[in-house]
Amino acid sequence: MKIEHIAIWTKDLEKMKEFYLEYFDLSSNDKYHNPKKDFSSYFLAFESGARIELMHRPDIGKLLEKTGPILGLTHFAISVGTKERVHLLTERIRESGNVIIGEPRITGDGYYESVISDPEGNLIELTE
Repeated sequence: MKIEHIAIWTKDLEKMKEFYLEYFDLSSNDKYHNPKKDFSSYFLAFESGARIELMHRPDIGKLLEKTGPILGLTHFAISVGTKERVHLLTERIRESGNVIIGEPRITGDGYYESVISDPEGNLIELTE
């Protein structure tokens, strides 16, 4: 078994797509649009086959408000291969004006990681 993809609701589908394509070695499919539901999405794929699905509906904010507080996914991790790449990518993301939540470090459970925020506040651990 493996995780096939992670899905993220977005406010700005194009901005989020550009962020993930700019900083991670991903490829994108063509935009999918369902006019009946006014739903749009992209699948962004890693070379390994794992994917991130970015999804948008103009009314998603109102729909999510109805569900109330939700416990769930707090972050996801992307392995970039080395400690040096964790550091370099963290700095590149910082220089572009994006938020760094946690500086590169060795964690108590032995990971070398930093924690960044994508443009809409989703947390990503960059690991070696």
